[in-house]
Amino acid sequence: MTAPDLDPDLLKAFLAVAEHRSFTRAADKLHRTQSAVSVQVRRLEERLGTKLFQRHRTGVVPTAAGEDLRIYAQRILALQAEAVGALRARNQEAVIRLGVMDDYGTIIVPPLLASFAKSHPTVRVEVETGLTATMPARLGEAYDLVIAMHPEGRGDGELLRREQAVWAAAACCRAMAEDTLPVALYPRGCLFRQWAAEALDRAGRPWRLAFVSRTLAAVEAIAAEGLAITVVKAGTLPPHLRALGPRDGLPALPMADIRLHRARNLPRPAALLADHLQRGISEPATLS
Repeated sequence: MTAPDLDPDLLKAFLAVAEHRSFTRAADKLHRTQSAVSVQVRRLEERLGTKLFQRHRTGVVPTAAGEDLRIYAQRILALQAEAVGALRARNQEAVIRLGVMDDYGTIIVPPLLASFAKSHPTVRVEVETGLTATMPARLGEAYDLVIAMHPEGRGDGELLRREQAVWAAAACCRAMAEDTLPVALYPRGCLFRQWAAEALDRAGRPWRLAFVSRTLAAVEAIAAEGLAITVVKAGTLPPHLRALGPRDGLPALPMADIRLHRARNLPRPAALLADHLQRGISEPATLS
């Protein structure tokens, strides 16, 4: 036997009568006629096959079955309101997935996200930092937007700015005095690691990989202690490190393009954030 449906409108009419112990007062609360409320309660009784109210000298009161139903009706309507509220909130809140290099995600992007949040308070941005070499290939799947580094003049996406890769070390760097230069770099797949190895090998400078980490802060901390030199972008050179170059006996490094990649068919909030990032990061491209 199929269980009867408990129509929320019928439950609301039932609860109003149970609360006010009067069909007339319940009708006033629901902004309906007394006859309409009576019909709804009678329909609910027919569906359940039981009497829900009985006459009393003070008005109408729930029967034993009515008292049981009152508890369930309150829970059903509360759960319905909770579900509707949660879904409405979800529809109103846009989520944007952004992938970005560690240094930009730490230094450049946070102030731009803060200014964007002021004018778009219902938009939630989820940021993932790390090596960006493979991020553009996962647009639409894992990311809506990616800010990635590419070799100069290469790569898809919108050119935001060009950055000069530079050697960096502590003000007093013990590493520079070693015969075999210790270098702190990032895992395989990082352009800076590739460029550093190629430049040192071409220059015939003996070197060793002294420290490897995916975390920019860890690499910079090792360099700041004078234990190794590293490679950073000139535009994000930390104040506790100094740039090194040919005068220090180090070979020149290439330029890098910083490009913005957008997934196809971006929803409006993501497109607005992309434009905001583009305006905030862009500068006239530096000619090499």
